[in-house]
Amino acid sequence: MPAPDFKKLHKIAYQVRQDVLRMTVLSESGHLAGSFSGSETMVALYFADILRHDPKRPNWEKRDFFILSKGHVCPTLYSVLARKGFFEVQELDEYAKLGSRLQGHPHFAFGSKHNLPGIENTSGSLGQGISQAAGIAIGLKMDGKKNHVFCLMSDGEQQEGQVWEAYTFINHHNLDNFVGLIDCNKIQISGKIKNVLPIRDLKLKLLAFGFRVFEADGHDFADLIKKLKLAKSHERKATVVLLNTIAGKGVSFMENDSKWHSHVPNESEYSQAMKELEIKGKNN
Repeated sequence: MPAPDFKKLHKIAYQVRQDVLRMTVLSESGHLAGSFSGSETMVALYFADILRHDPKRPNWEKRDFFILSKGHVCPTLYSVLARKGFFEVQELDEYAKLGSRLQGHPHFAFGSKHNLPGIENTSGSLGQGISQAAGIAIGLKMDGKKNHVFCLMSDGEQQEGQVWEAYTFINHHNLDNFVGLIDCNKIQISGKIKNVLPIRDLKLKLLAFGFRVFEADGHDFADLIKKLKLAKSHERKATVVLLNTIAGKGVSFMENDSKWHSHVPNESEYSQAMKELEIKGKNN
């Protein structure tokens, strides 16, 4: 397998951020901070041969599953899927419009005209994605299948009790086909996580529950891809990767500011943000 082209992946990640920014402004809704912090993660999964998939056969039986628990950052996933060829890029402009397949939170509508290729779950209520992922993972194990299930969560949703119930379930059933990804961007809608309800010693807690745990720089493709490949390798344990990221990554005035969890830029902010993203997308 050829070595990853980090420069190409970098450019794709910043193209995705530009897509997300445009979608947010056109729809007057969105969550830029978390969408930007997770850009490299989703690009790595789909463009660096981590997630087994086929855009021409989105329901391929041998595919790996990607479950987006932090559903409010779906513009990033929509952009990645479009750029990968699951549907036309032009459809991104329909984001959050009435009747669109690209809803403000992902909607799984298999068999319906509203079904969007590549979407595996309905999400929005934080804390529920991991239970969906666990259900898929145990079903695959029971059927003797080798597919993996990746679940992207936020660090804020680790405050949910349902998450910890699912962690217990995953390890009790030895679901080594499960890979949890936690976007640790350190903010939530109410402010800094450390001020709202700190998680404290998340790595130690996960180790105590029985997981293999890796830490990665969520914006460094070399480190990110290395850890994702390790996570996918079998060692008879489920795995969680803690992704150290920056909320609002790529736009100077958005970075590490919880205001941008769900704020829509005005005209001047949009122009400045798009300019920064275009410049950074050309540089590496």
